[in-house]
Amino acid sequence: MRESFYRYLMTKRDPNCVDEISHFANAAFFDQAFPKHSDDYHEISHYLELNATYLPSMSVFDEAWQGYLEEVI
Repeated sequence: MRESFYRYLMTKRDPNCVDEISHFANAAFFDQAFPKHSDDYHEISHYLELNATYLPSMSVFDEAWQGYLEEVI
């Protein structure tokens, strides 16, 4: 089993929040309902579409997901 998307995303945290993915990672860290153990695109995407008011655009998630696929797989 590959590592979860959340675990990958946490490697992108930056307290200075210099880019959209860092901002996404910082906000997801505080989201207690985030599907932390999932590696399923559709599950995470669905969750974010319904619950992540901190995500300005789903394209930020798509960009982070692409980085996840490149690093983890």
